[in-house]
Amino acid sequence: MTGFAQNTFNGLVSGAFYALLALGLAVIFGMLRVVNFAHGAFYMLGAFGAYVLLTEAGVPFWAALVIMPVGLGLLGMALERAVIHRLTKLDPLYNFLLTFGLTLILQDLVKLRYGVQSSPYATPSLLSGSVDFGLFDFPTYRVFILGFTVLLCVAVWWALTRTRIGMVVRAATERPDLTRAFGIDVGRWVTPVFGFGIGLAGLAGVLAAPMRAVNPLMGADLIIVVFAVVVIGGLGSIFGSVAAGFGIGLVQAWGESYLSNFPIVSQTIVFIVMAGVLLWRPAGLFGREEAPA
Repeated sequence: MTGFAQNTFNGLVSGAFYALLALGLAVIFGMLRVVNFAHGAFYMLGAFGAYVLLTEAGVPFWAALVIMPVGLGLLGMALERAVIHRLTKLDPLYNFLLTFGLTLILQDLVKLRYGVQSSPYATPSLLSGSVDFGLFDFPTYRVFILGFTVLLCVAVWWALTRTRIGMVVRAATERPDLTRAFGIDVGRWVTPVFGFGIGLAGLAGVLAAPMRAVNPLMGADLIIVVFAVVVIGGLGSIFGSVAAGFGIGLVQAWGESYLSNFPIVSQTIVFIVMAGVLLWRPAGLFGREEAPA
């Protein structure tokens, strides 16, 4: 029982990162129809930015938790206006190749400056130690990540469903054509939404820094799984991306624990689940089926 509870908690913490990253990918894809392969690179920049701020400027974790998402969000907005916006009317493959190339550039720039070795980032003193849950102890920082991510996802969901701007953004993300048909200018929200999605990736990176090794390839190791999460939840579905993120975190944790004797299955279980979902429901669990032409 104790082992199952610990695996479940670990899965939820991993799922928290998937949920944040998938949420950003979902709003970007829904609004722009752009598969942002650079999402993992911005996640890496969030972690590296927090590391650089701490080691070279003495900026603590709590300040980095605000500075990096805002800074990367603004960078994302500038990138969208300068480059991505120009390609949105072309085949989506062009923006995919653009963001893939951008990923390679960002990774190589960080490698050139800081090398390929992993760099440690100290856990904030306020969040050191562990929390006693009765059956087991769990690191305080991981409890913070889970609680913070859940609160953030709830806050984003509330904003998208209870505020006028949020409802416009949600409608433009999930049903852009219908939203335009009602006379709403979807284009004016494209840049802020892209920046918001990038900011979420940066935030996830800052949160990951004390828990995972900070290195130039940390985003590349994660982004493939996050793409699978978005596909499982349903492309463009905000709720689906968050739900699938936590769900896949649990599936991974349980698979690694209880299927360890079958390494091929435990290492590919995410993609097995994705294949099963697509065979059953091609639009994903919460995606909308496209009407036949």
